[in-house]
Amino acid sequence: MAKNFLCLCGKILGKIVEKIKVGILGATGMVGQYLVSLLAKHQWFELTDLVASSKNVGKKYCDVIQHKWILSDGLPDIVKNIRIKSTTDRLTSKLLFSSLDSSIAGDVEEHYAEQGHLICSNAKNHRLRNDVPLIIPEINPEHLSLIKKQHYKGAIITNPNCSTIGLALALAPIHFKFEIRKVIVMTMQAISGAGIDGVSAMQIIDNIIPYISGEEEKIEAETVKVLAKMTNSGLEYPNMKISAQCNRVPVRNGHLESVYIELAKKPNLDEIIKCWKEFNPLKDYQLLSAPNPPIKYFYNNYRPQPNRDRNLGKGMTVSIGHLKKSNVLDYSFIVLSHNVIRGAAGAAVLNGELLVKKAIIEN
Repeated sequence: MAKNFLCLCGKILGKIVEKIKVGILGATGMVGQYLVSLLAKHQWFELTDLVASSKNVGKKYCDVIQHKWILSDGLPDIVKNIRIKSTTDRLTSKLLFSSLDSSIAGDVEEHYAEQGHLICSNAKNHRLRNDVPLIIPEINPEHLSLIKKQHYKGAIITNPNCSTIGLALALAPIHFKFEIRKVIVMTMQAISGAGIDGVSAMQIIDNIIPYISGEEEKIEAETVKVLAKMTNSGLEYPNMKISAQCNRVPVRNGHLESVYIELAKKPNLDEIIKCWKEFNPLKDYQLLSAPNPPIKYFYNNYRPQPNRDRNLGKGMTVSIGHLKKSNVLDYSFIVLSHNVIRGAAGAAVLNGELLVKKAIIEN
């Protein structure tokens, strides 16, 4: 059963003595490549298993990825000679990071959870299950207790959709103090959110696509789950209505969101900004991927901007700006987050780090 996940390998003064073996499910896609880059140099994790499509099984990672690698940093030497495994192979890594396509992620992740692996998943398949935690460590680490309800030998933990993460981090400090009742959000989402082959040049150059299939529903459902209270009987969802409208824009990385909120209590502008500036619940956790602080507020109304601000905090900081009173709801503001790092690969790695601090994984 998925229980007792707290503390792995020895820790001395908060430092990991022995690296934890980890693997990546879906290692050749966009998020998979970012995971490779983040995990290859990680101080706590040893990247051991790389899983990809069956046509590449047995090949060296460097041979498979050499013409597909998209990161400006070169391919890490430590992974070049790792041979690709299939989704049916037995893996030596107890902790797995999944960036699998949703068409196969559900079954594959359950397969490895049943074998005793702990899965940090970026896929959508299990996010809204009642027994699967949807984790943003700064907001709801207590939701990890949901894994006790899972029937696997291991467990599945998920991070939200890339747009949900930026939105939820902006909303949480305000909601916890002043109770948000309504949210209207319009997203301007980077092309990388659709994956390497997701949007053709002819579709996106000199254009904006005013619809992203499934995206609006994810934001509306996932945000309230992230903000839910953990009770003895399960999650207690907030009395919050969310309406989302999503657009694909010709930006490489960085999702920008225009947000309108209505509050039960009526703070002033300075009180809202103070909530954001003082929000740093992970400061004592010593998680390597956690930005300090997680939110950056810009007083300059022309910021944040994707090209200038998406890489703050190594891509893990959420930027907010242009807070003002609204003539429709109470307030409006702009949110920016790096969709592939904070919204995907970095989010999964941060969840893995949280598990090291809060969970037991037997070697």
